[in-house]
Amino acid sequence: MKISATLPAWAIAGPVVGWLALAGKALGAQELLGGAYLVVLAISLFWGVLAAVFHAEVVAHKIGEPYGTLVLAVAVTAIEVALIVSLMIAGGAETTGLARDTVFAAVMLILNGMVGICLLAGGSRHGEQTFTLSGVSAALTTLAAIAVLTMVLPNYTTTTPGPFYSGSQLIFIAVVSLVLYGTFVFVQTVRHRDYFLPASGGEDDHAPVPPARLAWWSGALLLVCLGGVVLLAKSLSPALEAAVLKMGAPKALVGIIIAAVVLLPEGIAAYQAARANRLQTSLNLALGSALASIGLTIPAVAIVSLVNGWTLTLGIDVKSTVLLLLSIIVTSLSLGSGRTTIMQGTVLLMIFAVYLFVTVVP
Repeated sequence: MKISATLPAWAIAGPVVGWLALAGKALGAQELLGGAYLVVLAISLFWGVLAAVFHAEVVAHKIGEPYGTLVLAVAVTAIEVALIVSLMIAGGAETTGLARDTVFAAVMLILNGMVGICLLAGGSRHGEQTFTLSGVSAALTTLAAIAVLTMVLPNYTTTTPGPFYSGSQLIFIAVVSLVLYGTFVFVQTVRHRDYFLPASGGEDDHAPVPPARLAWWSGALLLVCLGGVVLLAKSLSPALEAAVLKMGAPKALVGIIIAAVVLLPEGIAAYQAARANRLQTSLNLALGSALASIGLTIPAVAIVSLVNGWTLTLGIDVKSTVLLLLSIIVTSLSLGSGRTTIMQGTVLLMIFAVYLFVTVVP
């Protein structure tokens, strides 16, 4: 994506339209217009997603890698965490499994869907693509540890029968998650930053660096866009849930769709990077998003559950455990050589298709 000297009108209007649509809903426009206003909300949502991707690109070009991808991953996850926490507080003890379902859906979407599409798209256009193996290996190692500790181990502890942790166990695992994610960010941005830098040869190597003023405006608009995207997704979820239930599909499909919408800005940015032969940037976005999703969400919801005296449901069922471990193993093997083709992308997308199918047809 080319960065111009000034921000285009559509990128500025995107978040404005989204928040105006939310204001209209709050004032009762949906009750007056019915289904027609749902179309307005949906258009506003995708407009906001495209604007968020543009502003993320501006910020990334200004501050460079891997900081650019980190900004988008942390911004999306922070807003996602705020949404989950607000829904838990509003819904009470009945929503103690919400964080687990959202995090699991996000990890499966990222490892299989997002990475798979990027490898397939990049391989189709450029044949074989390369990346720095050290950075991807560090991300996958950290992700495997956090995912298993937070979503698999709770099923096998005995102080409190699974799928729950006891209070002390939950505090300890929350601290472990923060330490692992914090160490990864330190390695990514300070200690071994070169592990995460893209190799030369991408199509955007000579893109002009935007001025500081433009980057600051894009950074602010990025946060506004992402906030609007998450709230619009939340506004559309009741209608989406009703449509899914009408089709006879399991309610878990709603969580997958909402997670996909929230991750859409990162997904589009990662896809564009892979198509531009910047696979390192694409993988930084995808794996960084998965790490931030677990590393920030679990500690936040742990605090909320402990303060309110709730028992937080973390352990996933046997079918989900098999799919999670398969995804981690296959992704590690696919990215284990530092070179990828359409083969690895196809395998990951087929696992993603199986995940969607067994969700709808359990």
